[in-house]
Amino acid sequence: MNEARQPPRIRYDEGCLAAHALNIMGDRWALLIVRELMLAPKRFQMIRHGLPGVTAAVLTQRLTQLIGAGVVTHSEAGLYDLTPSGRGLLPVLQAMCRWGALHPGHDPRRFISPTALILSMTAMIGPAEGHRATAVMQMGRESFVLRLSGDGILRPGAGMDPGADFVLSGSGNSLARAVYGPVPLARLAGDDLIGLSGDARAAQDFVDLFRLR
Repeated sequence: MNEARQPPRIRYDEGCLAAHALNIMGDRWALLIVRELMLAPKRFQMIRHGLPGVTAAVLTQRLTQLIGAGVVTHSEAGLYDLTPSGRGLLPVLQAMCRWGALHPGHDPRRFISPTALILSMTAMIGPAEGHRATAVMQMGRESFVLRLSGDGILRPGAGMDPGADFVLSGSGNSLARAVYGPVPLARLAGDDLIGLSGDARAAQDFVDLFRLR
């Protein structure tokens, strides 16, 4: 079901382009809904699973607004997806990850959705030119393939790859600890905090590329 595109609700009565963008995306939860749809289309309950603090009523309202703004689509099959305009917000999300990492107060013990972790990794990867790897990260009902092809850019996508170098499994929070924390993967796996299969050395080399600071 597609709804007619609607002009943004005026929250900031200014001609500034940043204010115009906030008129479209400035409501609470709006950008995080886009985050949850950035790597794959999802049904309503799957979006809500990645945003445990949002009520069903607010999520419905925000999705309706984003559809009206031309940021999200809703198919007859019940899937929500991003339009090209919505996917164009990826650099905004990445920049916010990098900016947020510079400021104190971040608490990684709070809920981290699978998609949030993967997108943070695209923003927080360090110098990776020359590195090649294909990783799979399984987090409950969601799986992602992450590819490094030597150019230093991490390219994620939803799904599986039976030819991946290794597979890491766990929750968003446990895998965030594996990616960004100081504890070696082998120890985390030995303590049953994460699952690790495939090339353990390649997996450790891969996560060593990521830093929060």
